[in-house]
Amino acid sequence: MAGQSNAAPVIIKRKKIIQGGGHHGGAWKVAYADFVTAMMAFFMLMWLLNATTEKQRKGLADYFNPTIPVNRISGGGDGAFAGDSIFSEEALTQSGTGATSDRATEMDKARGSSETGKAEAEEMQRAVDKALSARGGESMTMQQMLRHVVTKVTDEGLVIEVFDLPEAPLFIDSTSEPTPALAAIADLLAEVLALAENQLAINGHVRSYPITLIDNPSWDLSSTRAQAMRTLIESGGLDANRIARISGHADRKPVTADPTVARNNRIEVILLRRDR
Repeated sequence: MAGQSNAAPVIIKRKKIIQGGGHHGGAWKVAYADFVTAMMAFFMLMWLLNATTEKQRKGLADYFNPTIPVNRISGGGDGAFAGDSIFSEEALTQSGTGATSDRATEMDKARGSSETGKAEAEEMQRAVDKALSARGGESMTMQQMLRHVVTKVTDEGLVIEVFDLPEAPLFIDSTSEPTPALAAIADLLAEVLALAENQLAINGHVRSYPITLIDNPSWDLSSTRAQAMRTLIESGGLDANRIARISGHADRKPVTADPTVARNNRIEVILLRRDR
């Protein structure tokens, strides 16, 4: 019994195990990383909105819009049409949607030509916009001039619209005498229009006068301004034989809700479609 009393006591040590590795574990790191990523994306979006023009933003939106086909010809697959869509030349639809002016069906020739003409105008718009953007990057003065210019595709063809800004008119007062800015724009357009061989039309438009006049000068003024634009672009080197018509539309086709604002003072230079 005495030997047993001298034996060392047995000590049992129990460790308390805490699940989760702390108060919240590592989940907060994941949440913080997501937050930082979202903030970076937000600030990039804000920077892009400030650094791009409205036309560039529209192009980006159209690119990510699933309802707008990126390529009307290639479907990207390897099925029955070998990657081509029903709009390709080798798989023309009988409705005329995919037809062209060269291979349209007799019944739907007009519709096929319409599609081809629109595609041609859109192709010209891309080429003209690219040329104008390239020139706009040359100097701040050129960028200021290009604020007066916008392009759009209509049933007639590609319309290059040159318009007044409130602080920068294109003609001196209510006359058809061009300002130096318009002369410089006309020289640029003469160079850009040489990229195509289409016939041209020039339309003149003016704003409405705020009061009723006995002798409304809008008709004569819009016509003489269109003539002045023709003279300027021909002086810039454009072949005079490409001019198909000159028209004055007075104040009958305003582009704003208020027909009296300066934005309605504009000249339209139209690259006409070949099928018209």
